[in-house]
Amino acid sequence: MIFPTTTAFYAAILGLIYAGLTGWVIGGRVTGNVLFGDGGQDALQRRIRSHGNFQEYVPLTLLLIALYEAGGGSHGWVQGLLIVLVIARILHPIGMFAPTNSPRQFACRGGGILATFAVMTIASILLLLQVG
Repeated sequence: MIFPTTTAFYAAILGLIYAGLTGWVIGGRVTGNVLFGDGGQDALQRRIRSHGNFQEYVPLTLLLIALYEAGGGSHGWVQGLLIVLVIARILHPIGMFAPTNSPRQFACRGGGILATFAVMTIASILLLLQVG
């Protein structure tokens, strides 16, 4: 088993994205004077859900990829999955603020979550194939 250096690098990038999302939620709370919940503010609710969606999917996906990499998995697969994951996680919050049913909402929000699901699914399959 090797240290998953590539995954560690991208985990750090994703950690910075998550810190940015956290700051974005805090900023929305301060601006709207909301300590708990979303205060009935649609924009704050969207920020909170962007943040929450990230924390719901990224940790498990990173773990799957790290285990695959540590087990000697293909560097090309690891790199490719992680690049797609970073792009997907940047697109998702952009799409959360796109007009309803707009091409941008479909491309960014829909594309971001579909890409995240694809990465998680492919990483799971690769890991299952690796461990036999």
